[in-house]
Amino acid sequence: MSTSLEFWEGRYRARTTPWDYDGVPPALSAYLARNPPPGVVLIPGCGFGYEVQAFHAAGWQPTAFDFSPTAVAQAKEKLGPLAAFVREADFFTADLGGPYDLVYERTFLCAIHPERQPVYVEKMRRLLRPGGVIAGFFFYGEEPDGPPNPLPDLKQARALFTGFDLIVDQPVPAAESQPLFAGRERWQEWQYPGK
Repeated sequence: MSTSLEFWEGRYRARTTPWDYDGVPPALSAYLARNPPPGVVLIPGCGFGYEVQAFHAAGWQPTAFDFSPTAVAQAKEKLGPLAAFVREADFFTADLGGPYDLVYERTFLCAIHPERQPVYVEKMRRLLRPGGVIAGFFFYGEEPDGPPNPLPDLKQARALFTGFDLIVDQPVPAAESQPLFAGRERWQEWQYPGK
């Protein structure tokens, strides 16, 4: 079950992490190279924390967290002097600070059961400053027994992200995805205009 700490801990301890890109995906590198002046970014479900270093190197102020203590410990070990940017937290119950200019999405939403995905969107409304953006990889399609729990289609994604504007929507080349997601990921940027 995707809400179970034991589920995620078992995966990280066994290194059974088929969602892990083992580095910084090219689409994120391209985003960091082309985007406006950096600000404050939240990285939920950061796993091994590769993106923390990429955002920091690009001038962003990252805050990253994961549900799994094992993932957090391994991320801190990999990040060395940047370890302080990563902490253990439960997205649904923790005070995650903010407001943020950006939330980076990479396999976090699809780790959440579909019934709880609206809670994710509502919390994003509270975490983002007006004009803030959720940018990253969104997984589409059908899975009979998630996680991953993809978004069924763009129409349902728009319904889920009510109050957000989809400002960028591009397919991710299959060669730039993990096999688990290949051909079904899109790089999207959802902007929250604010109240």
